Amino acid sequence: MKIENSIALVTGANRGIGAAFVELLLQRGAAKVYAASRRGVAPGVPGAVPLVLDVTDPASVAAAAEQARDVTLLVNNAGIANAQNLVDGDVAKMRAEIDVNVFGTLDVTRAFAPGLGRVGGGGIINVLSAASWFTFPGSGSYAVSKAAQWSLTTGVRMELAGQGTQVLGAHVGMVDTDMSAAIDVEKSSPAEFVSAVLDALENGEIEVTTDDMSRRAKASVAEKPGVFVP
Repeated sequence: MKIENSIALVTGANRGIGAAFVELLLQRGAAKVYAASRRGVAPGVPGAVPLVLDVTDPASVAAAAEQARDVTLLVNNAGIANAQNLVDGDVAKMRAEIDVNVFGTLDVTRAFAPGLGRVGGGGIINVLSAASWFTFPGSGSYAVSKAAQWSLTTGVRMELAGQGTQVLGAHVGMVDTDMSAAIDVEKSSPAEFVSAVLDALENGEIEVTTDDMSRRAKASVAEKPGVFVP
């Protein structure tokens, strides 16, 4: 899919990775970019169109899909990381991760998929994670949500192939955002990650691993369980 003259909608667009998507899509020639967030606050990028969208609220999702009927590229970026242990963690926080990362992605996709079909297919980018393929102490619930989101991406790609929609799963180990501020590891900048993802989109790819951690995590799936160390 070509970005030039596309009309994009980015969820979770008010900061971090979402704001970088908005800025770089406009730089690459997108005709319009809806910057969607729960409060409808634009990320300070000239030309961005603020849009209220809470991915966990069906009414909000439906209203956004009605307002942004011209979308040709959907970027499912909204996500949370509560990072609970599975055996003794807070179940309510685990459910919240699933609600946002999995069902939020699915509900937004379901709302916009018919419109993408009407414009010839368009594209969907799902922001995933190296945690789709591994977990480590203290991250169990987040990894569960991202593994489910990866599987969801595969299923949606299959189901929308008939209408010509390119569905790209974008994986990264760690990006330098507020979400990862307390973690002392090597990180990609939001712009580095988003640039790699948009390159993959324009190259017609359906999955991209954008850094060493995500590439090693994917390769580890073929190994014995437990051998991967981030």
